[in-house]
Amino acid sequence: MKKGTETRWNADDSFIYEKIAYHIDRLIRKGTYRVGERIPSVRNLASQMKVSISSVVKAYFHLENLGIIEARPQSGYYVRHRTAQIVEETEPSFPTAVPTLVSVSELVMMVMRDAGNPDLIPLGLAAPNPDNLPADRLNRILSNIGRRNKNQAVSYEFPPGCERLRVQLAQRALTTGCSLTPDQFVVTSGCLEAVMLSLRAVCNPGDTVAIESPIFYSLLQLIEVLDLKALEIPTHPGNGMSISALRYALEHNPVHACLVIPNFNNPLGSCMPDRKKEELVEILAEREIPLIENDVYGDLGFSRERPAVAKRFDKKGLVILCSSFSKTLAPGYRVGWVVPGRFQDRIERLKAVSNIGAATLPQLALAEFLATGGYDQHLRRIRGIYSRQTSQMAQAVERSFPQGTRVNYPSGGFVLWVEMPRQVDSIRLYELALKAGITIAPGRIFSAEGKYGNFIRLNAAYWSKRIEDAVAVIGGLAKGMV
Repeated sequence: MKKGTETRWNADDSFIYEKIAYHIDRLIRKGTYRVGERIPSVRNLASQMKVSISSVVKAYFHLENLGIIEARPQSGYYVRHRTAQIVEETEPSFPTAVPTLVSVSELVMMVMRDAGNPDLIPLGLAAPNPDNLPADRLNRILSNIGRRNKNQAVSYEFPPGCERLRVQLAQRALTTGCSLTPDQFVVTSGCLEAVMLSLRAVCNPGDTVAIESPIFYSLLQLIEVLDLKALEIPTHPGNGMSISALRYALEHNPVHACLVIPNFNNPLGSCMPDRKKEELVEILAEREIPLIENDVYGDLGFSRERPAVAKRFDKKGLVILCSSFSKTLAPGYRVGWVVPGRFQDRIERLKAVSNIGAATLPQLALAEFLATGGYDQHLRRIRGIYSRQTSQMAQAVERSFPQGTRVNYPSGGFVLWVEMPRQVDSIRLYELALKAGITIAPGRIFSAEGKYGNFIRLNAAYWSKRIEDAVAVIGGLAKGMV
């Protein structure tokens, strides 16, 4: 949100919880409650405003999602740090409303090769820090499962995949607002394969896919290798894809699928409110256009309640839900899944001919980890780490980057999207950073149109004095271009 903007919501909105949220947000902006101070308890505010406790809880959850307040166990709600001065929320994107052939692979592969170099400081690749993952426990489970199921562990697990894992996934789906059965899941080799199978199931070469802008560069690579066209839709840094812009694009272009990351978009960090998710599903369903939903960051929200998925509002089987454990538990296990809806048979066949099935032993190990309650315990810990580290990195950007820099402050995930003054060329900045032993992700690889030349994405999953110093180096290099 740019400085000088008074409110986030219409105070006359008919939704009671939004009126409450508007009231508290205004008090914070006017200085009644300052950073670190406790705001009224749920019960007290409900009494003061003569509203129900559930309305206040919903309002506080909304404010948590926007990063305005934070809940502290056994203590209450407090005003959260939000960077100020040079660090402001990035502007909404405004790509051209014309389908574009994608050509990002060469630049992306260069960035990925450099990001995998262990001698470089990893600010470029959006991967979790292995030190924060339950590696020891997973390794013990993997070993025990291998001994107990020695024949199954070395055998094929044909689509739809390990039943034990699919049972656990179906149980966890309740937290996303969905009621699903194990037979509705197909296990894949990561989320990226889930998206690729989905695109192959619903599109033919030359078809157009509507996407958020900016969007994760590997999704652009998929569109490129499948010989599809990308139609970039303006996306707000707070609440995601513009529904009105999408509607206009659908009226003027033949669109065959829509691909979005509604919960904590990579790289933008935006989180689409439930009402927008429902509207998105409805306008696509009216035109029989499949929605491919990437929810790989959905479990990493900083608030206590997980955001719903768009699949929750699917009435026609047109929403294809994709996710994985790569951002939360074990990138190297390459275990993901897809809920294909009406496209289940085709996706199972595509999975079978692609690589027969996902690796068996990691599926069994993750099923055991989920069944024993380890996942929820891990999520509670990792969400706190990422909330703290994204704040620390944003503050480091504030201290070090040139005047006029903006950064979008996410309410989940672990990446930051940084907009620098227009004089800064992120490709040149990438080259200079590499010479200093640091990797970053230049903004151009997040757009089919080559936009975002003065943007970079930073990975906040790692944090230390070394990382803080690296951010300062990047800021200094950027200043030298202004």
